[in-house]
Amino acid sequence: MIRAVVFDFDGLILDTESAEFESFQAMYREHGRELTLDVWGSCIGTAPGVFDPYTDLEQRLGRAYDREAARLKRRSHYEERMAQAEIRPGVRAYLETAKRLGLRVGLASSSTRSWVHGYLDKYGLLSEFEEIRTRDDVTQVKPEPELYLKTLEALGVKPDEAIAFEDSPNGALAAMRAGMHCVIVPNAVTGLLTFGEHHLRLGSMEELSLEQVLAALQGDF
Repeated sequence: MIRAVVFDFDGLILDTESAEFESFQAMYREHGRELTLDVWGSCIGTAPGVFDPYTDLEQRLGRAYDREAARLKRRSHYEERMAQAEIRPGVRAYLETAKRLGLRVGLASSSTRSWVHGYLDKYGLLSEFEEIRTRDDVTQVKPEPELYLKTLEALGVKPDEAIAFEDSPNGALAAMRAGMHCVIVPNAVTGLLTFGEHHLRLGSMEELSLEQVLAALQGDF
């Protein structure tokens, strides 16, 4: 029986990931280089440090460049894009339905607490989550399962009693390693990546209601 739903944040609730990728693509192009998704995809849904675009660009150029100027311009591009961003379709309806059905609601993100809380507060969603676990709460982020396992522990449910909603291959792998039901809802960028094992794929949360997702997954375990 499903007793809880746990959401990823970046790319799933709010598509920060497409904006981030586009801003770095613009930075590369200004220097006559191209950042491809097959390179960028490895760092989506996990910790910083897996891939450093500033160092990578310098290596591709074969020379130093003004990193600080590039960083500021890249950040401005990102913020301009995010100023127009909205919560992804169906997210609010899923949260409302989960509450109505009496499900526990959590969030597990490889980003920092300040990043996640800041955006959730801005969009009026912070109070929708009973438990939130971020990079600050674990030793290993996704694709390791620790974030999900700590969120489930806080919610008081077992892995096979919970659904993880994810948008990235790294996130889906973390959910599967945790032993959860996993529903992927890729965004414009992650939809082009190759996913491993998962239980259900949606184009958006408007494709199926949460009740329909619950009905589809009840026989998985």
